[in-house]
Amino acid sequence: MSRTPDFFEDLRRVGTLKKALLGGRPSDNALARIPRPAVSRDTVGAWLRGQRFPQQLEPLWAVLEEILAECARQGVLDSAADEISGESVAELLAEGRWRRTWRAERQRRTQSNQEDAERQQGRKSLEDEERRTRQAALVDRPRPVRSWTPKRLGVHPAIPGHPATPGGTGFALPAYVPRPHDEGLRTRLSAAVTDSESLLVVVRGESCTGKTRTAVESLTAMPDDFHLLFPTDADSLLAMLAADALGPRTVLWLNEAQHYLDSTAGEAASAALLRRLDGEGPFIVLATLWPDHDKTFTTAPAPGKEHGDPHRQARTLLAQAHYIYLPRSFADHLDAVRRMARHDASLASALEAGGTDVTQILAAGPDLVAHYEYPEGPHGISGQALVSAAMDAYRLGVTGPLPLAFLHDAAPGYLTGGERAAVDTDDWFPEALNHAQTRIKQIIRPLQNVPHSSRMGALPGVVSLADYLQQHGRRSRQPLCPPATFWNAATHHLTSPDDLTRLAEAAYKRHRLRHAADLYRAAADAGNTSALLLLAEMREEACDRQGAERLYRAAADAGNTKALAHLAWMRDEAGDPEGAEQLARHAADAGDPGTLQLLAEKWEEAGDRQGAERLYRAAADARSTKALTRLAGMREEAGDPEGAEQLARHAADDAGNTSAPLRLEVRDREGAEGFHRAAAGKAYPPAQQVEMWERAGDPEGAERLARHTADAGDPRALVQLASVRGQAGDWQGAERLYRAAADAGSTWALIQLGSVRGQAGDWQGAERLYRAAADAGDIYALTLLARMRGQAGDPEGAERLARQAAAAGNPDALPPLAGMREEAGDPEGAERLWRAAADTGCLWDAFNEMPGRWPYGLEADGSASGPWEQPEPRIVVSGPS
Repeated sequence: MSRTPDFFEDLRRVGTLKKALLGGRPSDNALARIPRPAVSRDTVGAWLRGQRFPQQLEPLWAVLEEILAECARQGVLDSAADEISGESVAELLAEGRWRRTWRAERQRRTQSNQEDAERQQGRKSLEDEERRTRQAALVDRPRPVRSWTPKRLGVHPAIPGHPATPGGTGFALPAYVPRPHDEGLRTRLSAAVTDSESLLVVVRGESCTGKTRTAVESLTAMPDDFHLLFPTDADSLLAMLAADALGPRTVLWLNEAQHYLDSTAGEAASAALLRRLDGEGPFIVLATLWPDHDKTFTTAPAPGKEHGDPHRQARTLLAQAHYIYLPRSFADHLDAVRRMARHDASLASALEAGGTDVTQILAAGPDLVAHYEYPEGPHGISGQALVSAAMDAYRLGVTGPLPLAFLHDAAPGYLTGGERAAVDTDDWFPEALNHAQTRIKQIIRPLQNVPHSSRMGALPGVVSLADYLQQHGRRSRQPLCPPATFWNAATHHLTSPDDLTRLAEAAYKRHRLRHAADLYRAAADAGNTSALLLLAEMREEACDRQGAERLYRAAADAGNTKALAHLAWMRDEAGDPEGAEQLARHAADAGDPGTLQLLAEKWEEAGDRQGAERLYRAAADARSTKALTRLAGMREEAGDPEGAEQLARHAADDAGNTSAPLRLEVRDREGAEGFHRAAAGKAYPPAQQVEMWERAGDPEGAERLARHTADAGDPRALVQLASVRGQAGDWQGAERLYRAAADAGSTWALIQLGSVRGQAGDWQGAERLYRAAADAGDIYALTLLARMRGQAGDPEGAERLARQAAAAGNPDALPPLAGMREEAGDPEGAERLWRAAADTGCLWDAFNEMPGRWPYGLEADGSASGPWEQPEPRIVVSGPS
């Protein structure tokens, strides 16, 4: 019977023949030794099962030839090869047959591979074309990375040096002085490109320390075929991500990343960008951040306040970042600056000014401050008032351009009565604005025009503040509360709901409750349902439960799931647990299982374990890993360790929650170690990884990883490992690791060392370490020093340190000192400190320690407010439930 040979079917027939006619001889082991070089037994078995194609025919034919010889020895060459084909064994094993079918199969496979490659190339070309089409529809489009200039990417112009052209406005770019962090950054970027990784890099440093220039210089590590996208704002970034425009071999440029990560749009962009980082690479995100913005985004809310977490997605995103920390000065590299200054006029001028803050001097930062703090001319003091109002706006939460009408109405409050009386009312504002827009050192103005995003020219009627002055204002004006004209002007002239909400929060923290309510109302009218929610909370705090519930319902009707949580709490407190549970389940259905979780915790504390477990399970069904973790704890307490571990592992696998497995007792050492090592291989931050390795019983591996990351410039893992060992009672090991982290530049490690010394009774050593941390710029260390001085009976020294900490941005030391003054019988001193705490924006929790004080809040000037009427937002009020 004629048939068309099939290579793999014929191999299977030979395998069957060997087993049926030859009794399995020769064995696969024996056959594996026939070819030269020999092959493995598994390879022979795979050939004779028709499961593998040999890339070379000769090793296969050597095996088949040995089988043919065995057939001759057993006299079965003329026997039928099988019951169907009608072929003999000799015909099946003929050499010419196998050479023909092998060549035919190789040709077929080559053609198939070629067609697959062409199909893949076609799909890739189609995907690239679709991506280009989507990119072409974007407002901000990609361009080759080499086509972007430093000026366009946001590098500050520098002082031009000498000689300078009078009235010149050219963009001066001084020679770049590399430092150790530059080589580390370029190496990391090159590795990401080579390994086709997706990578987020954050260059962190204060204003005018060279963040953007550092990032620009690192682009030399990018191949020429990379493209760069520079979104205008968070909405533009969201559009890029939604259009899938950020393909491989792309750099995403997020200069001053706070503008992209803040607000509701920033949270959505953070979540979408985190998903993109999980996608195909190489894909690089280069971001720059000021330290205070980084702290805002990466600091988790206090326990119990997670439902009000405004930066959860941004914090998750930044936890995956590779940080590059820029030093403030060139103190350790002045010799390199001097060498390059011989051929660079800008660097030479910066050195002539003296000091080690080279980049700040190059950007005319000190000159900007001098122009602001020592105004000259008849309109200088009014121009200073405009800049002060702008400083307060940006330090308290505004992110966008400032309307000139806002500055006009805010400025009078920054002048004394005598200064206002001396102002010419006809032309004061244009002249003050001219002073505030004076060009400094031919490169920068205090108040700057805002360019159009899509065409030439400046946006009319708005300005922005130079970022160096923004940062200077955050420091110099930290202890000051803005005047009433500022709050009123913001309420009437600002239109961004997010800006209004942040200013309202700033007023609220300063106990300026009337202004906070007005700003929340304006934000709610502008469409921010979170502001409506916060306005309802103020009603509830004022004991207006009916008004609060009405606003909560309006916020819930507008789609705010957090309002459902508040309504659930109100129902529960009113003795309606069924209504509370129903509302909590509605919130979970809307994507917020936290209310079920918190309600379950409350019921559990009240002794209703059955009801609590029901709510925990409902929260877990809504993908709350916290609920799964607590259910694991309840199973463990009930004597069901297997069920507990199963739930804890489920929590870990569900969302990368490492807290669940970390809390389990290590009953099965081998299983626990395997679990933790597997977890450590995931994309967890090093600080979490070292904790997992330590708890899994590998302290050497944990310390090795912690020291490796510290050597790379990130000592946080060392600090975390020291903390874990201290909690386990190994204070000697903890102190050794804290000292290593301190040597690597961690001021928090110095503080922890101080705490260890204090617990050991060495208060002198503790204070010395706190002072070292404070000298290194850690303001929390000042707070701890203030508390130590107060406890040591030095109230004046304590107050001086507390005010220093508050001026530097941490007012938390003021309330405890106020309480000490109160207990010591000094009500005037206590009142002074309470007001200072309010002016600096101390958290609301501080005022819980002084019930009855200023029940209606404070006026902007610090005097106690009288009763005032709650503002009514323009909302459609829902009917009663």
